[in-house]
Amino acid sequence: MIRFDRLWVTMKQKGVSTYRLREDIGLDSKAIKRLRLNMSTETKTLGKICKALDCRLEDIAEYIPDEHN
Repeated sequence: MIRFDRLWVTMKQKGVSTYRLREDIGLDSKAIKRLRLNMSTETKTLGKICKALDCRLEDIAEYIPDEHN
């Protein structure tokens, strides 16, 4: 499973709100909700977020192995 808990930490460290992400890169509220729920997200969206936050992918997402496999 891909989790986006690191995204919220990185945003807080950089002083970036979800409103600013929506305005700066055109992220809609549905995409924000998907990230909050750790649902699948397009790689181009992740790339835009990394660019806006000036960070690396591992600063906003992490892979957590599924315990059932």
